[in-house]
Amino acid sequence: MTPRPPSPEELRRILRRAVAEIIPEEEFVEALRSGRPLRLKMGFDPTKPDVTLGWCVGLRKLRQLQELGHRVVLIIGDWTAQIGDPSGQSQTRPMLTAEEVRANAESVLRQFFKVLDGERTEVRWQSEWFGRFDLADVVRLASRFTVAQILQRDDFAQRFADHRPIALHEFLYPLLQAYDSVAIEADVEFGGTDQRFNCLLGRELQAAVGQRPQAVFLMPLLVGTDGAMKMSQSLGNYIALESPPNDMYGKIMSIPDQIIMDYYELLTDVPEEELAEMRRALEKRSGNPMEIKMRLAREIVAQFHSPQAAQAAEEEFVRVFRQREVPQEMPTFLLPALPESVDIVGYIREAGLIASRSEGKRLLQEGAIEVDGAVVKEPRCPLKSGSVIRVGRTRFLRAL
Repeated sequence: MTPRPPSPEELRRILRRAVAEIIPEEEFVEALRSGRPLRLKMGFDPTKPDVTLGWCVGLRKLRQLQELGHRVVLIIGDWTAQIGDPSGQSQTRPMLTAEEVRANAESVLRQFFKVLDGERTEVRWQSEWFGRFDLADVVRLASRFTVAQILQRDDFAQRFADHRPIALHEFLYPLLQAYDSVAIEADVEFGGTDQRFNCLLGRELQAAVGQRPQAVFLMPLLVGTDGAMKMSQSLGNYIALESPPNDMYGKIMSIPDQIIMDYYELLTDVPEEELAEMRRALEKRSGNPMEIKMRLAREIVAQFHSPQAAQAAEEEFVRVFRQREVPQEMPTFLLPALPESVDIVGYIREAGLIASRSEGKRLLQEGAIEVDGAVVKEPRCPLKSGSVIRVGRTRFLRAL
């Protein structure tokens, strides 16, 4: 398919909806209008097998450009994942094995293609080029940058100032990501705002080796269900792309009101005019936040499942959360053998309802864990076969 220039309306949507910054925007627009097929790079480190809705912000933008005829190049960071992206991190991340990375990558790719057009996507593994690197190649790559340049990254600078450790291998991460752009001759690199430094380093390296420097397309970071931090699996504030419809609907309904419109802008195709009306209604308190949020949940569940699934999820939500009934279906988990009492936080963590013990302890203190309708107040509590555990507003479990 020969790329076609975007219409004025398409260009406005590409440049203004779900965009934080384009560097430089003039070059990017000129490339779109040129009719030249663009290679659109997005790299990902398969450190976990799930894809969150936060990733879908970038995937949706790439799909818009695929529909104009451009080609997405997905870089599987099978080398950088073993280092661990230090972006925004306050400490060194644990390194993964090659086997863990490959298993996670297969899962992530399957989910990506729920959004991207597979026929217009090229999948590349870093090991295609880094597998041939020897020590001399690493030294040559490292020689193109200075320690002072790398320490300009906010997270490195802060850790250095605070005398927190920075392992030498972490300095290699932005260099390897930059070289990916050279290896595939990227025209545009896409990432969240936390990837600004890494993407610009790729642009600089391309120019240094005589390639046309890539444009950098940065998108806002989707805030998680806690309304405070970036959506993250490690923080437990995420919504998985493959969440069942009822779970996805319920988690969207749990987000704070102040981020409703961010989710509309970043994850839906609701027209701008309607979004402006919703914003005015929320600001003037002339609209019902619950109804606006229910439409958001329908839009997102319909996008990743189906309109029928969205309608069924809404009906279940109304029955359970407005009428305070128990869900018709819920996961089950075996009780320990003959328990006198159960470590409730450990039990729901093993069952997969929470991401960590710290999350469970917080929920316990907030009175957000119930057993058979009664709030749990102590870390250990009696459970019997058939007991229904409720965690927060949206998570249920039946003990067996």
